[in-house]
Amino acid sequence: MTNDSTDPAPIDVPALESKHVLQVYRRAPIVLVRGSGVRVYDDQDRMFLDLISGVGVASLGHANPGLAEAIADQARTLVHCSNLYYHGLQGRLAERLAALSGLSRAFFCNSGAEAVEACLKFARRVWHTRGAVGRHRFVALRHSFHGRTFGALSATWEPHYREPFEPLVPSVTFVSPDDPDALGTAVDDTTAAVILEPLQGEGGVRPLTREFAGAVQAACDRTGTLLIVDEVQSGLGRTGVPFYFSTLGLRPDLLALGKALGAGVPVGAAMMSEDVAETIRPGDHGSTYGGNLLACRAALFFLEQLVDHDVLGHVRRVGAHLERGLRDLATRHPALVIELRGAGLMWGIVLSRDAARVIEAALQRGLLVNRTGGTVVRMLPPLVISEAEIDEALAILDSVCGELGSEATA
Repeated sequence: MTNDSTDPAPIDVPALESKHVLQVYRRAPIVLVRGSGVRVYDDQDRMFLDLISGVGVASLGHANPGLAEAIADQARTLVHCSNLYYHGLQGRLAERLAALSGLSRAFFCNSGAEAVEACLKFARRVWHTRGAVGRHRFVALRHSFHGRTFGALSATWEPHYREPFEPLVPSVTFVSPDDPDALGTAVDDTTAAVILEPLQGEGGVRPLTREFAGAVQAACDRTGTLLIVDEVQSGLGRTGVPFYFSTLGLRPDLLALGKALGAGVPVGAAMMSEDVAETIRPGDHGSTYGGNLLACRAALFFLEQLVDHDVLGHVRRVGAHLERGLRDLATRHPALVIELRGAGLMWGIVLSRDAARVIEAALQRGLLVNRTGGTVVRMLPPLVISEAEIDEALAILDSVCGELGSEATA
């Protein structure tokens, strides 16, 4: 029997964090302690259906038994040896990513932002190696989000992310993804690379059109400009295909990956063509933790599930089910839901009002989604979500939309 007098006092987590943790996050008022599949539980043992999955990170769901065993086994063997020495997993992981992406070389890091930084540096290095040192400009897109480190932030459009830290890395030109002609004009023989998300995530879940993607590829082909594709959020099966760029006919020279790749273990990768790789020299870039054994083991397990165990096919099937359900939701609430954007298991519900109330009301009913772009409810569920769990989530959203729609007309 437990002696209550010796039990440690419960910790007030928000109060403790308010004293010692830098306050850069607006956290929801719940303390999560465990998870299973698509569900997480808080310290009051309340259950939440998780349709944001750590912003697209928990790709195989929470507490996946196979992943847990793989990383536990690796932790018992060797976690880290640094990039001063070979180990047996980086090459295997790079080979699998090359087969999926069509890009033959990988640089491993710890996050999507670091992968973007690597791509930006490598693009500059290409032109330096080739003697075109004046070719240093980048062209990026309005509504883009590439990360919060200096280079990635410099290619991120939203002013509220940028302005407190300016001046940033210079020579970045932003163009609208609705204006192919402006893109063609912006790219010239001083441009090192165009950087884009084929399906913009943080900017409001905005897929690029095939017309605009065609203009990007044509401009790169005409001028020899490199193309950096950021699939940190949209890649690795999230949209029902390995990479969304393939649906748009894009041919990237560099590709930034992260989020889903480690299924919860931090790992990122910058993929590149052989033409890019041959311009990079030892010492040009590096990472202490990047590509360590634990991260690689997790990523290899994820890719095995994605490809060999047909999680990719599952995403296509349940993604179609989610899309049908969202379109039914939009039909039932036309005054509130004005547009749906996305693909596979990456969707944005565009509202006629700020999305904050919907996020809060969903949380109170046991559903985790998040707000992006002000009026957009973003959904990034684990790739293993079932149709029944999708229906459960949609029923909650239907209830929330009905309540808020009634308030608006009252």
